[in-house]
Amino acid sequence: MQIGGENTQSIWYDVKSETVKIIDQTLLPHKFEIVQLETLSDVCHAICTMKVRGAPLIGVTAAYGIYLALRENPKCLRQAISELLKTRPTAVNLRWALNRMEKSLREIEEKSLAAKALEHCQLIEKEDIAVCEAIGENGLPIFRELWENRKGSQKSLNILTHCNAGALAAVDWGTALSVVYKAADAGIPLHVWVDETRPRNQGASLTCWELSQRRVPNTLIVDNAGGYLMQIGQVDACIVGSDCTAMNGDVCNKIGTYLKALAAKDNNVPFYAAVPVSTIDLSLEKGIGNIPIEERSSVEVSHFYGVDSSNVLSSVQICEDNTNIKNFAFDVTPAELVTAIITEKGVFEATEASLKNLLD
Repeated sequence: MQIGGENTQSIWYDVKSETVKIIDQTLLPHKFEIVQLETLSDVCHAICTMKVRGAPLIGVTAAYGIYLALRENPKCLRQAISELLKTRPTAVNLRWALNRMEKSLREIEEKSLAAKALEHCQLIEKEDIAVCEAIGENGLPIFRELWENRKGSQKSLNILTHCNAGALAAVDWGTALSVVYKAADAGIPLHVWVDETRPRNQGASLTCWELSQRRVPNTLIVDNAGGYLMQIGQVDACIVGSDCTAMNGDVCNKIGTYLKALAAKDNNVPFYAAVPVSTIDLSLEKGIGNIPIEERSSVEVSHFYGVDSSNVLSSVQICEDNTNIKNFAFDVTPAELVTAIITEKGVFEATEASLKNLLD
């Protein structure tokens, strides 16, 4: 990703310090800070507190957690996998990465486990960059066709996105925003409507910041404004990421995604999910009722976090004490509301037959 005009990844292994380094996303956009992860406990804490978040990045971070655990104790592979699995229940990339690490280390001698784990982590990291860039390249023709059909009547292609599915949600490029970046690089004039994405405001704090770093025009809106913008013809397409995709094409993404898909369907606005193949859960025939929906702390809803008038990071409470709160982190968008699923292998219909062809 571009930060201050320089290329930076969301995670990497620093050879000099022999630590895993990440961007602390809980401090953005007010403060840019690199954090070192040195132990399995550090990794679990970073995932649970959302210093790292986004399905692809969670997977890569979890893989590095295995390495750090084995570096300290080569006998703790199963325990490390168990602890990491508890950190975020919805994102299937977490389980995918841990299964892959376990399989790659199965026949390795104990004395070589840590070194082999690090080697495989760095491979997964590099693959994630390539996968996300390919998602962008495969989605580019969609945006190009949309623009060709509209450029005679408007100044830019208006895209609406929800949550953050950009470079911060992966090692680099991202999923949904990878398509945006590839389109911008191809010279398509773009404008992105950014949902704030309550309660953690990943759209406001991360997506707007990331798009602005890449100089992609964007406008922050409240979560409930998307439907109105579609009604008045100000949205040409919606594109989101996914933390888990079922075999029938149901897409699980940040809470509120389902409502955007409903509004898009009612207004004939195409709705795309951009996902790595690793996000497709082969064991799930359908998503609704089967994908575990994470419930997070009520404090995320009862308090608002940001900088005050003195430019000090602080939080304020927006409801009275003892207010009953439910904080669902995700919802599932039914396949019939999804125009297409954009992957590194191409663009596919949100149907079981199409996704089986993809996996074959």
